[in-house]
Amino acid sequence: MIRLPAAATLAATLATSLAICAAQPALAGNKAVTGAIIGGVAGAVVGGAVTGNATGAVVGGAVGAGTGAAIGASQNQKSSNYYWRGGTCYYRQPNGYVVPTKNSRCR
Repeated sequence: MIRLPAAATLAATLATSLAICAAQPALAGNKAVTGAIIGGVAGAVVGGAVTGNATGAVVGGAVGAGTGAAIGASQNQKSSNYYWRGGTCYYRQPNGYVVPTKNSRCR
């Protein structure tokens, strides 16, 4: 197995980080993809550093990508101002007041 010196590993990590930063504007609409990329890179770096071999980097990258995608996907969900309470649909207004509204709005 070929082992990279620490300087080469650091250079590869920095190059990957710069590529991710350059791609950020294009990926801004989908936070799951952005989370998968950032999590995958971070997981690969940590996995490679902890185990000292390529297998650890691959496993760390896969785990990091999955975790990052899940966290990013949860950020895509929009909160609703409509909610049910006691069989009635309510709307939370931007000024903080809560008013009852049509039941069809909560469905």
